[in-house]
Amino acid sequence: MTAQPDTNTFPFSLERPTSYQDAETFCKALSGTMEALLSVIEMETDLVRAGKLQQAGDLQPDKARLIHEYTRGMITAKEHAVALGNLAPAATQALRRQHGEFQPVLRINLAVLSTARDVAGNIVATVAKVAGAKNATAPTTYGRNGSAPTGPRLAHGIAVNQSL
Repeated sequence: MTAQPDTNTFPFSLERPTSYQDAETFCKALSGTMEALLSVIEMETDLVRAGKLQQAGDLQPDKARLIHEYTRGMITAKEHAVALGNLAPAATQALRRQHGEFQPVLRINLAVLSTARDVAGNIVATVAKVAGAKNATAPTTYGRNGSAPTGPRLAHGIAVNQSL
């Protein structure tokens, strides 16, 4: 894994392209960012499907950096769509096509991550339920000081984080 660089640096210019070379360079760099992000997402999807959640989690710094670059690149591409289309129409069209192919992979990744989160949540909820059930089997007689018995208590110390 690589060290996370300064998030203010991008592999492409955020300025409006003024030449064919500027537009080509931008499109190729953004395409490279998409390819790198796609690779990380596919790796993450495969690791999650294989149940290797720790290894999938290790991809997060690179994934976050690439998502940031990709998002900023797409915003820049939209801001300068006319200039890009006029200066390098073939590269711009290839970028649009690549972006369209990218979307289904993202949907698959999100579905896999959502399923993994639901499975993990169900496992933790089941463990909490079982732990709470052990407390429910406590004797229902009066205590040492003559206090009345209390009903079953919920398990303490187990929390489920619903956000992912």
